[in-house]
Amino acid sequence: MSIVDVLLGLQWGDEGKGKIVDVLTPGYDVIARFQGGPNAGHTLEFNGIKHVLHIIPSGIFHKDKINVIGNGVLIEPAIFKEEVEALRQKQVEPIENLYISKKAHLILPSHRLLDAANEQAKGNAKIGSTLKGIGPAYTDKIARTGIRVGDILEFDFKEKYQLLKFQHIQIAQMLHFDVDAFRISGMTLEEYETKWMDSLDTLRKFKLINSEYFINACLKDGKKVLAEGAQGSMLDIDFGSYPFVTSSSTITAGVCSGLGVAPSAIGRVMGITKAYCTRVGAGPFPTELFDTTGRTLCEIGHEYGATTGRSRRCGWIDLPALRYACMLNGVTDLIVTKPDVMNDFDEVKMCTDYLINGNITDEIPFEFNEVEIKPQLKSFPGWKMPLNMATKFSELPQRLLDYLGEIESITGVPILAVSISPDRKDVLFK
Repeated sequence: MSIVDVLLGLQWGDEGKGKIVDVLTPGYDVIARFQGGPNAGHTLEFNGIKHVLHIIPSGIFHKDKINVIGNGVLIEPAIFKEEVEALRQKQVEPIENLYISKKAHLILPSHRLLDAANEQAKGNAKIGSTLKGIGPAYTDKIARTGIRVGDILEFDFKEKYQLLKFQHIQIAQMLHFDVDAFRISGMTLEEYETKWMDSLDTLRKFKLINSEYFINACLKDGKKVLAEGAQGSMLDIDFGSYPFVTSSSTITAGVCSGLGVAPSAIGRVMGITKAYCTRVGAGPFPTELFDTTGRTLCEIGHEYGATTGRSRRCGWIDLPALRYACMLNGVTDLIVTKPDVMNDFDEVKMCTDYLINGNITDEIPFEFNEVEIKPQLKSFPGWKMPLNMATKFSELPQRLLDYLGEIESITGVPILAVSISPDRKDVLFK
């Protein structure tokens, strides 16, 4: 029997997961998304073209590989249809190698209404939601009122839909939200609902499966499965910087519930981290830079959300948070992305510990959001040279290798590879 390898983010998302999944896909038979939804934005670049995926797994560009949207994923049918059409424009036909779990939950237009209403009601305490309906859809899932992909094949689907929509509108009105003024992509709720309903025809044409049986049958047959995560470990619903988190389990444990595999089936866990750190939306960020260096990281790193377009907050790499994420996930291999963004820096820094209330610690405190954290920074001389001349790991500048070595030493996890450009060809394995 085979095992499931895992690839996930170790920071606050945007670490470059999509590109690395695409690079690793040739070594696997099945690529399976296990959580998240259209709030994800996985960017891949090859042949001079940029591709952004939101719901569909990042192995979709490999025609001979099966891609699975697992039960832990949320699907917004209208966004899914747009994603399918974008792939077809690039001569990629996803219907041939994309399977979808019947147990995956759907995001309704009224979920997006409720998302906006909840965020408005929070006022200054808003968490920076992507407003894709993620939180309300996961709320309905836990409340056992959600609608799943398999329901669109049932005769009473529209009855279930209308009942849930009615409940959402009632809640939004109780929050004093102007339902009539609400717009999705410039459309009223009713206009977007028509588009959403039409998009179900696209969804029905795909292979809708009991994915837990399918994945386990693949493992029994000796097929290699790669589980692809979305967002990042520090956004995990249980262990992230709550409440400034996403609504799903973004860590390795989420693979088991999001695909229906046993813990004993988990093999390698490959965690991705940037050589610096970014975050979108509100929430604690101990190493955030508010100066020219922070703006430079944002500009050179093109740190703008693939889903929201919002600029990302930037700062030095946070080793206490990274080590915490490695512990939670059981990371066996690190993959570091975007050191090339700092090619011209005279000096680069990393946070090795926190100073909290006069005490040095390397642990994430429960009061992460409220307590004042002073990052303890260690400086390194910049490598001051482009990295595109390197064709293998050992050819990287010694100063960069020293920097990477410190990351290995503090986390206790070996580095598997480094990505030195957005292109899929520029991943150097150690």
